Amino acid sequence: MVKEKATAKKKATAKKKSAAPKTGVAKYPRHSVKKVLRIPEAILDQNAGNHCSSPDTAAYLGVGHSGPYQMEVSSAKKYGLLEVPAEGKVQPSELAKKILRPQSDADELQGLREAIMNAPQVSEVYKHYRGENLPDPEFFKNTVVDKYSVPLEKADEFSEIFLKSLEEAELLSEHGSKTRVLDVTEEDSSPSEKTDALKKLGKKVKVSATDSCFVMQPFSAPLGEYYEKIYRPAIEKAGLKPVRADADIFGTGKIIDQVWRGITEAKVLVAELTSRNPNVFYELGLAHALEKPVVLVSSSEEDVPFDLQHIRVIYYDVNDPFWGNKLIDKVAENVLSAIENPEEAVFQSVFEGDS
Repeated sequence: MVKEKATAKKKATAKKKSAAPKTGVAKYPRHSVKKVLRIPEAILDQNAGNHCSSPDTAAYLGVGHSGPYQMEVSSAKKYGLLEVPAEGKVQPSELAKKILRPQSDADELQGLREAIMNAPQVSEVYKHYRGENLPDPEFFKNTVVDKYSVPLEKADEFSEIFLKSLEEAELLSEHGSKTRVLDVTEEDSSPSEKTDALKKLGKKVKVSATDSCFVMQPFSAPLGEYYEKIYRPAIEKAGLKPVRADADIFGTGKIIDQVWRGITEAKVLVAELTSRNPNVFYELGLAHALEKPVVLVSSSEEDVPFDLQHIRVIYYDVNDPFWGNKLIDKVAENVLSAIENPEEAVFQSVFEGDS
C-alpha cells in the first residue's frame, strides 16, 4: 500500500511538472540516424557520390520532393551525413562514407556514434544521461523539456527518435528492467579542463570557494584511493571544496560528530556505493534524513539499494581505459546538476505525504 501511494505520488509529480506549457524550438533531427542514411547512400550508389540537387536525391529514391522529404534532408544534415558544397546542392559527408563504405570493422559503429554526437539536443541529452540508467518515461520527458528546450508537444517524438538512434548506434544496454546509456566518450581531458556541459552548468549554478561537498566512501583500497584520484579533482573541477571524514575533518571530538558536521555543512554530497560499505550507508541515511542532495556512484547496480534506484546513479566500468577521466567529468557535472535540480538527488521517503 505504501509503495502504491509512493508510485502514485511520483506519477502525479511528473504530470504536474509536464503540464506547464513550455516553449522552445525543435532543433533535433526528426528522424533516427539510420533512417536518413538512405539519402547519402542513394547519392553514392546512383551519382558516384557527386553533389546533386535535393530533387535529384528524391528521384534516386523514387519519392516525392515534398515537405516531409525536405525534413528528412534536414535531419541528415543535422547528423552531419550530408554536406552543402554549393547553394541548392548536397553530397555525402566523409562521416556518411565512413558508415556506408567502412574501411574497418569498427568504422560503421563509430560513425553512427559520431553522427549522434553531431545532432543538436540529441547529443546534449545523451551526455546528460551517459553512464546512467534512463528514468521513467514521464521524468525523462520532463528533463528534455525543462533542461534542453524540447517543445512539450514534441517530447514524445523526441523520446522515440532519441531511443531509436541510440539503439541503432548500440549505445543502450539492458540491466534488468532498466535501460542504461553507455558512456563511449574517449576524451582524455585534464582534471582542470571543463567539459561543455560543465561550463553551461557553471553559468547557471553559483557556488563559492567555501561551499563544500562531503564524500562518503570506504577508506580501504582500492575504493579509498578514489578520493585523491577521482572525487577530489571532480569536486574541485565543479568549484566546491572537497571534504572527507578521515582526511579533511580535524578535531578532538568523536568521528561521528565530525561526520555529522561534515554532512550538515555540505552543500551537496557524493556517495560511493560500491561494496555496500555499512559506514557509507549509515552516512547516506543521515544525509537523506537531512534532505541533502547526494550524487550516487557505483560500479555495480547490485550495490545500489532498490529504494535508491529512482535517484540518478552514475555507473562506471573500471575495465574501460578512460573510466577515470570519464568519472571525474561526470561527477563534476552531477554535483552542479544536483545543486541546480535537488529533486533529482534528494531521497523521497515512501512515507512522505501519507496520513
